[in-house]
Amino acid sequence: MHQEIINKIKPELEKVMVFLENELNSIRTNRATPSLVENIVVECFGQKFPLKQLAAISVPEPKQILIQPWDSSYIEGIINSLQKRESGISPIIDKDSIRINLPPLNEEYRKNLARLVSEKEEQARKTVRKWREEAWKEIQERTKKGEIREDDKFRAKDELQKLIDEYNEKIEEMGGNKKKEIEN
Repeated sequence: MHQEIINKIKPELEKVMVFLENELNSIRTNRATPSLVENIVVECFGQKFPLKQLAAISVPEPKQILIQPWDSSYIEGIINSLQKRESGISPIIDKDSIRINLPPLNEEYRKNLARLVSEKEEQARKTVRKWREEAWKEIQERTKKGEIREDDKFRAKDELQKLIDEYNEKIEEMGGNKKKEIEN
């Protein structure tokens, strides 16, 4: 019975990991990647679209991103969205494409990025804790109703904590890897 409760939160914990990975991928490091810009919301024709739906995004050089809109009428909206985003990048229109040359990271900017990574890690940990609390609360309620035996309740608590520790380690590893990328 308690295993069912624990298994119920596993997909939610996986969603936390996917969300964290996407958030960390959007944080700039010394190398250009399409993930830095692909989810920027662009307003075109009164609607909002992620950039990746409006253009091909490539990395021709380690510090350059090339955005090739499917239609040249998207360029203005893309430029506006890129300039609104405070990421130290300045887009350059090059015929029917947009080039972004990434400037080198200075020490202060690296520290800010590392702080941002730490914030994202903490958000993920808070969400993981929320799911742990929810599962533990359900286990306790079912124990009061007599659906779970007392000794199974403590076994469930240990299993739940082991699962949460695994996810916290994954969060720590992902954050640590991103911080190493920022430093290099």
